[in-house]
Amino acid sequence: MSVFNCHVNRTPIEGEITAVAYRPGKFFNASLDKASADNERNSLRIRMTNGQDLAVVQIAGLVARRIVCFVKPGDRMQTAERFGLIRFGSRLDVYLPDGVDPLVSVGQTMIAGETVLADLTLSEEG
Repeated sequence: MSVFNCHVNRTPIEGEITAVAYRPGKFFNASLDKASADNERNSLRIRMTNGQDLAVVQIAGLVARRIVCFVKPGDRMQTAERFGLIRFGSRLDVYLPDGVDPLVSVGQTMIAGETVLADLTLSEEG
């Protein structure tokens, strides 16, 4: 996300927050690959209603130096519900369950609460 994007983070799926883990770090440009491993970040594990886990990671960027998370383990979330925000330019990684292919492409602009990232029902069938 650039400094011109909205930085409110929303849950990609309905489920229960089972873990929240904050890690301090550096503040490289969030578009760099090393930002996922080296930058300040906050990870959430979400247990979906089908029992699978999905992870989202709020990653601070070069300008963004404030990650805010509104949820804690045990909270039940609905799809597209606000769970946090990152102030200024930042990044949010979503880790899909094994066997799930994304329906979005690199460089695509997404709209929070509207863009479908993946079809999780396909992984349940196979």
